[in-house]
Amino acid sequence: MTSAEIRQSFLDFFAKQGHTLVPSSSLLPDSPGLLFTNAGMNQFVPIFLGDRAPDVSKWAGVKPAKDTRAADTQKCIRAGGKHNDLEDVGFDTYHHTMFEMLGNWSFGDYFKKESIRWGWELITKVWGIPAKRLFATVYSPDKSKNDPSEFDQEAYDIWAEIFRAAGLDPAVHIVNGNKKDNFWMMGDTGPCGPCSEIHFNLLPSDDEAAGRKLVNASSPRCIEIWNHVFIQFNANADGTFSPLAAKHVDTGMGFERVAGIYATTNGFKDFAKDPSNYAADVFAPLFAKVAALSGKTYTATVPTKREGLTEQENIDVAFRVLADHARCVSCAIADGILPGNEGRNYVIRRILRRGILYGKKLGLQAGFFEQLVAPVVESLGAVFPELVQQQSIVQRVIRSEEESFGRTLDRGLQIFGKAASAGAISGASAFELYDTYGFPLDMTQLLATERGLTVDAAGFEAEMEKQRERGRAAQKKEILVAATEGDAAVDLKPTTFLGYAQTEAHAQLIEIIKADKDTFLVFDRTPFYAEMGGQTGDTGTALINGTLVQIVDCVKDKAGRHLHKAAVSDQLSALSSGAAATLSVDLGRRRAINRHHSAAHLIHWALRKVLGTHVRQAGTSKTADRMRFDFSHFEAVTHAQLLEVEQLVNGKVIDNAKVDTYETEFDKKPEGTLAFFGDKYGKFVRVVDIGGYSRELCGGTHVATTGEIGLIKIVAEMAIAAGTRRIEAVAGQPAYELVATREAALAAVSAHLGGGASDVVKKLEALLAQQKETEKQLKAFQQKALAGLADELAAKAVARDGLKFVSGVVAVSDQEVLRSLGSQVLAKLGEGVVQLGAALGDKASLVAFCSPAAIKAGHQAGKIIQNLSAQIGGKGGGKPDFAMGGGKDIAKLGAVLGG
Repeated sequence: MTSAEIRQSFLDFFAKQGHTLVPSSSLLPDSPGLLFTNAGMNQFVPIFLGDRAPDVSKWAGVKPAKDTRAADTQKCIRAGGKHNDLEDVGFDTYHHTMFEMLGNWSFGDYFKKESIRWGWELITKVWGIPAKRLFATVYSPDKSKNDPSEFDQEAYDIWAEIFRAAGLDPAVHIVNGNKKDNFWMMGDTGPCGPCSEIHFNLLPSDDEAAGRKLVNASSPRCIEIWNHVFIQFNANADGTFSPLAAKHVDTGMGFERVAGIYATTNGFKDFAKDPSNYAADVFAPLFAKVAALSGKTYTATVPTKREGLTEQENIDVAFRVLADHARCVSCAIADGILPGNEGRNYVIRRILRRGILYGKKLGLQAGFFEQLVAPVVESLGAVFPELVQQQSIVQRVIRSEEESFGRTLDRGLQIFGKAASAGAISGASAFELYDTYGFPLDMTQLLATERGLTVDAAGFEAEMEKQRERGRAAQKKEILVAATEGDAAVDLKPTTFLGYAQTEAHAQLIEIIKADKDTFLVFDRTPFYAEMGGQTGDTGTALINGTLVQIVDCVKDKAGRHLHKAAVSDQLSALSSGAAATLSVDLGRRRAINRHHSAAHLIHWALRKVLGTHVRQAGTSKTADRMRFDFSHFEAVTHAQLLEVEQLVNGKVIDNAKVDTYETEFDKKPEGTLAFFGDKYGKFVRVVDIGGYSRELCGGTHVATTGEIGLIKIVAEMAIAAGTRRIEAVAGQPAYELVATREAALAAVSAHLGGGASDVVKKLEALLAQQKETEKQLKAFQQKALAGLADELAAKAVARDGLKFVSGVVAVSDQEVLRSLGSQVLAKLGEGVVQLGAALGDKASLVAFCSPAAIKAGHQAGKIIQNLSAQIGGKGGGKPDFAMGGGKDIAKLGAVLGG
């Protein structure tokens, strides 16, 4: 079987058992707190938690025979965060950053008996793996640690029956496992249960006792290939376990492991060779491409240590790293995870840069990594069609990253070499490599390990913390902490927010907080929006016992209370807590903010439509006057693309679509709703749905229909960091004012050109062409005049010691003309020294030229200018043959130059 046939046979087998085949979910997980999709079960978590009823048709796109059984192959990334295999990739043959997990699931349907028996049937009967080489693990709690769970007798009995039927001794082939190896938990509390792993003895001999000893011993000669998790309990806060009303099955098989074992064992028959995932033919196109680019050969050698590798070991490690990293980076970018500076995006950047570094070890030329995308698509495109659809985007993103890193890589390696000469890499040096040259810490550690050196990781982290402190200190807004948890007199209940439906409300003044020169008012309820999610806080008034207080801002404290900043006034001293108040939001300002917030959602939707689904919000600001939208993208947005975005959003404004807002459980939000990594969401979230095409989780305020926005105009587009762009735009009244200002400017230009607005471009082009011709003629006249002036100056040269000297003040238009004149004079002198000065605006400029003979005689232009500039209150310098300078004291220019 080929790797593709192994994958397909797994899926076909479970399709015959009534499972619906579902596509792989995106590597960009639905859960904002998760770096990457790292297991096949990720997309089914809401079902296991009981938050969603089984509905396989949601993933399959068709109505299945059963909604309670599913199977798929899931792309997974384990690099960064809790699951991190990155540093092992390349140095062994079974770790990957990106891998496929074959899986089948039962949602309250079949349980242990069917799962285990089907697993046994597939691997022994369909694939032909020798039964004698297989071992099963079952859960056995450690009673010495007061573990309240029970031995998984049910799984043991099923396995015992299977092994006896195969003529094998259950006592040898069933291995008890502890909580670490054989009990799965989603968290400290929640769904959990025992699991049963299938291990494959890959020793040259099929000796059962020898194979048993290697189970769970981290040996490459006895590998776990399939884990069957039986979710049957709920873990309680007190450490006890309660049976679940519905029991589930979640299995996961390492596809590359099985395909690699099949390839190295000649169809599970010959076990002489060491097993290798990289022997699977899914890696063959990549190895072939790396070999063609490098002229080197892969021999599958595996080093026994991390430093002092032989040349061939280094080559083979590099081949494996490039093959793995190209797959990971390509699949991530195809799913919209672009290399960047934070979170999951930074992990992808690290992986890409690690790959580039290994390519350099093979002598590969800059730009090689982009060429690895095609073999990835060749290998995986049929099963993951998004790779085919996004191939061009993937290549362009990688090309941009390679160019960016290439500009600093060589310099960074030189800095590393200097740091390494000290015998160890200090934290400061490691931080410099990271901060200035883009070297992730693990890359520096890798380079150091190869030389047998250590890296001061603690020192690096200390430098990182200093930088974080500098960043926190530079933040313009402080996080106001209005009360301490230990202050029992202060009510720390969150303020009830009424502002989605009301802009005026009656409330009670709870507290008056003094913070430096500012005064903040806390009410039990409020229609004022507190700054959050990039939306600025509301302003307005508070009428308190007849005293009208201006509210100039609204923020939140850590307790979730709205702090209304009051304008400085003598009347504040008359306020007391407990007073009744009428709060009124500045309605005109709030509506302007709403327009900009809804416009930001529309621009996000349009950018994803025009540029691609890799576009993700990276930061935003919405005020009454403007909006700013930062987003992930790898290159400048063209003028044509910006026009298309603007046309799309204004088309939606004209459509006057309804803007729906509603709360729902996070795990029940509609398919395609955008959530943002790093944001913390509770069980319930607020969805903002514009016309069914733009759907985001958002706590801000919005227009009721898109028509209220009026008009959206993009003002600017720019880069703010590698892989991050920014759009600034205006909506509503500010957009009208922008258009009006531009129209007035156009009318003024048209009037000056003597034409209408429709032909202003044509008239301007004609005028510019005429100006260009005039400048050309003027330059010719200037050159003639300059040549004549050069003749005059040369004629006044003073001969001394075999050299000619020219010194004087001239009238020229700019420094470049002064320099040209000096050069011409020296050419006419032959051998000598020229020093000229000119008054240019409110400053004096100087130039000096020395011929080779003058330099040999001890004259140097740089020293001449340094001396002359000092005499007129300035500075300057340059090379021995030419120098420039200047100063502020124009009056002394003639005296300094002797005329």
